[in-house]
Amino acid sequence: KVAIKGIERELICPACKELFTHPLILPCQHNVCHKCVKEILFAFEDSFADGGSESSNQSSPRIRISASSMDRIDRINRSGRKRNSLTPRSTLFPCPGCQRDIDLGERGINGLFRNFTLETIVERYRQAARAAIAIMCDFCKPPPQESTKSCMDCSASYCNECFKIHHPWGTVKAQHEYVGPTTNFRPKVLMCPEHEMERVNMYCEICRRPVCHLCKLGGGHANHRVTTMSTAYKTLKEKLSKDIEYLISKESQVKAHITQLDLLLKETECNSEIAKQEASQSFEKLYHVLEEKKSAALRAIETSKNVRLEKLQTQVEEYQGLLENNGLVGYAQEVLKETDPSCFVQTAKQLHVRIQKATESLKSFRPAAETTFEDFVVDTAKQEDILGDLSFHSNGLEIPEINEEQSRMYNKALICWECPGKTDSADIYVLEYHKLNREDESVTWQKTEVCGKSKVLSDLDDDSSYAFRVRGYKGSICSPWSREVILRTPPAPVFSFLFDDKCGYNNEHLQLNPRRTSVESRAGFPLLLGSERLQVGCYTTLDYIIGDTGIAKGKHFWAFQVEAYSYLVKVGVVPSNKIQKLFHNTHDVTSPRYEQDSGHDSGSEDAFFDSSQPCTLVTLGMKKFFIPATPAAPKDPASRILPLPSCLGICLDCDRGRVGFYDAGRMKCLYECEVDCSGIMYPAFALMGGAAVHLEEAVTAKYREYHDDI
Repeated sequence: KVAIKGIERELICPACKELFTHPLILPCQHNVCHKCVKEILFAFEDSFADGGSESSNQSSPRIRISASSMDRIDRINRSGRKRNSLTPRSTLFPCPGCQRDIDLGERGINGLFRNFTLETIVERYRQAARAAIAIMCDFCKPPPQESTKSCMDCSASYCNECFKIHHPWGTVKAQHEYVGPTTNFRPKVLMCPEHEMERVNMYCEICRRPVCHLCKLGGGHANHRVTTMSTAYKTLKEKLSKDIEYLISKESQVKAHITQLDLLLKETECNSEIAKQEASQSFEKLYHVLEEKKSAALRAIETSKNVRLEKLQTQVEEYQGLLENNGLVGYAQEVLKETDPSCFVQTAKQLHVRIQKATESLKSFRPAAETTFEDFVVDTAKQEDILGDLSFHSNGLEIPEINEEQSRMYNKALICWECPGKTDSADIYVLEYHKLNREDESVTWQKTEVCGKSKVLSDLDDDSSYAFRVRGYKGSICSPWSREVILRTPPAPVFSFLFDDKCGYNNEHLQLNPRRTSVESRAGFPLLLGSERLQVGCYTTLDYIIGDTGIAKGKHFWAFQVEAYSYLVKVGVVPSNKIQKLFHNTHDVTSPRYEQDSGHDSGSEDAFFDSSQPCTLVTLGMKKFFIPATPAAPKDPASRILPLPSCLGICLDCDRGRVGFYDAGRMKCLYECEVDCSGIMYPAFALMGGAAVHLEEAVTAKYREYHDDI
């Protein structure tokens, strides 16, 4: 038998670090106390409502939410249930055991099973820990007697006399199940949490959890593979028994590993001391270099100070000599007393030169030395950056590379990276970014820590370029920075809409997906029947579809993808007062001579474009982007044809009356023109032949995938 005292580590809740109390089994197969689950969910909801403030992080004295969990607050998905004081409304739970976001489903906590087996083991551990403390009878008159058995049906403990009184022979109670004294009472039959009146009698092999027959018939496990409870019990028990027997048979090997690990512990301690000494020596060298530089700088400043003071002091003495009865003036006054002309001339000539110099210096006073020491300012900005990046560099960590194809700049920025060797050797990554600004010479990098290989950023400015770089960390060791990648944000806030399946939608020619984010033109049998009515050299009609949301003011941007096989697609905007004209256009069937983007040199093209087109559109197709033929456009048709970008964007500025068409991958404007924004503007699309358009999905925080490995 395994000693009950040796398994206490398995009986501790990962959230409250205490023995389990009513543990619940999460979908990831970890166990958490029922009370802890509620407290964590409420704490996350409060943190989400407060914007993740530090004060809301202490909403529960028992639970402390880790920093990595707080980083995932913005990924919490809320269900539509009203919140009350008993049930939290979050359906995603950050498991404290595996640090993953676990989907609890629509029923939330109510859909989780209690782990009665674990409860029983915890109770046995508690009884072993308090063997000297007796469980008293619940029905004795004071003073109560020590209980001798507990009834699992009555959920009560009895002494011998009280048990005979409450369970007389010949009654139904005499058939109750009784065990030794315990305080852990569990139901005899495990009931389904989704169908509370049904007992579980099957085991879902896909979800790895017990289910009832209603779950299999019409519930969430209808299409899952299930087996009988007895079969699952037998299979799992055999596997568990074999695994336990294998571990017991390898006891000598386990002990050898423990001995080896003990040696590794000592070796680690020794090597860490050596590493500390080497690191200290490296920093001592830096200290020595800094001390030398400091001494040299101070000596240079002191020398310059002495030289300047000497010059200024000399200048002071010279000017003091200009005072009456003092210095040069006093000497000159004494010379003036000489009465012998020859002696006076001999002395006065040299003295007059000195007096003239003193007079000139008095007229143009200038200090003999500067008082500022601007030339002696030590610029340590670059050294500070280098010292800030000072860490344990290792050649064992690969330099990550930012994947520009997978990274996206839309309503938010999604930055993805990968390692060249396709191995995740780093424990954590640090992503840094800064806005490119020509006016600011100094660069301030913003930093964020990421556990995975992607990060969603939501604090970037519109119509701006940003530089990104990333490095990996494994403990205190880090890799060099990756190559900087420059990405540009959209020129305006992202406008969200879906394709309108009601206004003018032709379901015979166009097909929408269920989410109304993709539209495809079906060049099928109806098109062949319609071709009988067409004249030779004429085009077929365009099938239009618009967005379900309009724009009244401001500047907005949206993006979409056009399938490479598309024959003809037109994209742009249409005002609300011309929507009916768009769907009932008399020029649906047109000649190539009068098509605005046909490339034919016709004098009536511009007139036709101005008077007959109800909306502003550009033409795409056959992997090409066609710049409309306008007076400002190049006359050569070939120069108006550009390769079709993988993702296109439209920027509508209602305030300025301008619409621009962009390469959304590089955020580069391909064509811009004026547009009448007097009414509400709607995104417009037209398809002909085989073609498809997919709206760009908004960037959202992605949940980590987890796999059950039992």
